[in-house]
Amino acid sequence: MNVSHLPLRVAIGAFVLNSGVSKWNLEGDGAASMHGMAVGAIPPLRRLPAEQFARLLAGTEVALGAALLLPFVPSGLAGLGLLGFGGGLLRLYWATPGMHEPGSPRPTQQGVPIAKDSWLVGAGLTLLLDDLLGRAAGKRRGLGRQISRRCGRRRG
Repeated sequence: MNVSHLPLRVAIGAFVLNSGVSKWNLEGDGAASMHGMAVGAIPPLRRLPAEQFARLLAGTEVALGAALLLPFVPSGLAGLGLLGFGGGLLRLYWATPGMHEPGSPRPTQQGVPIAKDSWLVGAGLTLLLDDLLGRAAGKRRGLGRQISRRCGRRRG
């Protein structure tokens, strides 16, 4: 893990982990409300019972939060998880009536709490791209060293 990723990963990881832990025992109306909103955006979720959906969502958040907090999980992998999770929330935002102004991505007052989750997509992309670009730069440096060594051997 790149040390510069630490503040981002700790802040988001703690937030997402806490969100998952708080949903872990969600039942009844709370689970049904959350499930109903998700089904509106992703209809195949209708096949899951509300309480099972709530537990699955909670488990996903706990796993993602832990992955962000654990330093041995590569930033690219943690970023990919964050990108997927944030993308799902943005899908929910876009597909739920009343969350955004008609024909516009601008949120309504009701949509602000979900629209703000766009930062999860940005953070996920940042971690993923930084990891991928860092690896590519490392390979280029390694190739440059190999070429230098080979050229040096020929001269000597």
